[in-house]
Amino acid sequence: MTSSGELTGLRILVVEDEAAISLLLEDMLLDFGCEVIGPAARLSAALETLAREKVDLAILDVNVAGEPIYPVAEALAKRAIPFVFSTGYGSAGIRDAYRDRPVLQKPFAQNDLKVKLLLARASQA
Repeated sequence: MTSSGELTGLRILVVEDEAAISLLLEDMLLDFGCEVIGPAARLSAALETLAREKVDLAILDVNVAGEPIYPVAEALAKRAIPFVFSTGYGSAGIRDAYRDRPVLQKPFAQNDLKVKLLLARASQA
């Protein structure tokens, strides 16, 4: 297994509307040495944050406050910024155009998150 050091210093955008999951993600990312951008609990906030912040990677809840996350996924893809989907529904709920992206199944463990983030980075390289 690769060390968390490969994630150290990365600026990771978190888009998650559930506070408990958002806090959990933030704690895990800080343990990896990442800088957390956001978290954003709405699509509009995520898009605004993306427009003004340098982002190295993103974790996207598939359904944010009742809205599909795809406008944010599209903006990230246009900028070649890797991302991971986070969902309780598995990869079956992901649009075909994004099925090649890593999916973090909720609930998840810290090691699951690390593996998916490293996979997202490797697939963009």
